[in-house]
Amino acid sequence: MTLASNGQAPIIRTARGLTISGTRLTLYDVMDFLKAQYPPKLIRDKFNLTDSQINSALSYIEANHTQIETEYEQVLQTREEIRQYWEERNRERFAKIAAMPHQPQKEALWAKLQEQKAKRAAEK
Repeated sequence: MTLASNGQAPIIRTARGLTISGTRLTLYDVMDFLKAQYPPKLIRDKFNLTDSQINSALSYIEANHTQIETEYEQVLQTREEIRQYWEERNRERFAKIAAMPHQPQKEALWAKLQEQKAKRAAEK
């Protein structure tokens, strides 16, 4: 692996996983956007990366595709488990909040929200 201009490897392994050196951004974050078919320039701009950083990330992903894909799937599984845990843990709280009466001055906003939810449900 070539070194970045600061003398550090461009991709390093941290407690969060494979990370772009000098950032808190993991390759799995980049993978999310690659899977959504974002172009590299948009990913670079979204995360405020340099050309060198995004190119290093993309090169590393390409060169280590099997390993990265396996780790990415594990990350997705962990994310889903965490989401389910918190959803279950907060289910009663969310139900209590949903059952609370709306403030009269916000009724128009709630009506608009319900209209948008119905529209989205109809689109599915």
